[in-house]
Amino acid sequence: MNDDPQSPFRHAHEDIETARTIPDTPQTRAQSYRLAFADGDFLCRPELRPLRLQLELLKPEMTMAEAGIESTIVMFGGARIPAPANRDAARTETLADLSRHYVQAQDFARAVTERSLRSGGRQDVIVTGGGPGVMEAGNRGAAEAGGRSIGLNVVLPHEQAPNEYVTPGLCFNFHYFAIRKMHFLMRARAICVFPGGFGTLDELFETLTLIQTGRMERVPVLLFGGDFWRDIVNWQALADAGTIAPDDLGLFRFVETAAEALEAIDTWPGAGTRRHHIPGRHSGDGE
Repeated sequence: MNDDPQSPFRHAHEDIETARTIPDTPQTRAQSYRLAFADGDFLCRPELRPLRLQLELLKPEMTMAEAGIESTIVMFGGARIPAPANRDAARTETLADLSRHYVQAQDFARAVTERSLRSGGRQDVIVTGGGPGVMEAGNRGAAEAGGRSIGLNVVLPHEQAPNEYVTPGLCFNFHYFAIRKMHFLMRARAICVFPGGFGTLDELFETLTLIQTGRMERVPVLLFGGDFWRDIVNWQALADAGTIAPDDLGLFRFVETAAEALEAIDTWPGAGTRRHHIPGRHSGDGE
């Protein structure tokens, strides 16, 4: 990326290049002599955490804005769910059966991207976590449609390169989970959640909490595979216990197919509006 061509001052890149050619002396070898913005050790100090948080927010935000990404369709789901061709290698029979959701995710992403391309490809761009499983299926479906897709990876001790279907210029890597979550939701027009594990549950419930509390506008939250989700979470029991309001059960919907999901996105009640009170809660109630 070029520095500001309108600036009368020397560009930062120029000084970085000049600093590489200075004489080698005890003074120039000292860490204190390094340019602050080119000193990785300095930037990683604990005191610089606020700056690192800001940089992780800014870099993807600026890149997506420059790429003309106006809105996204988010796809969450398990990294362990295999493609049908690999279902025999799945660790459990249940996991092998869930391979059908790889196909559903792929079909959904392809359909969303085809529709997005008809209107210029700037809206409803598929975004995933950039990894394997359902994430790979989402990026793959977008690539098969000839469109772009985003991958938001995070550094994990055991992890993987991004899947091969993410658009290279829209592939990002994060240190902070919190900033990564912000980027999932900042442009989201719908949240589509496929079967998964802790990470998928975390992303789902954080999204529902933001919408429930009015911290985020209402968007479609679609749970693919109703049988899986009803087995994993007793949603009605939460409402019966009073820990959520009956109205909160309307914040999400179960879907089974790409066509059903697209229809739900197009007809979602209250999309783009924000709650101004939490049903079942009164001002002054404790958390």
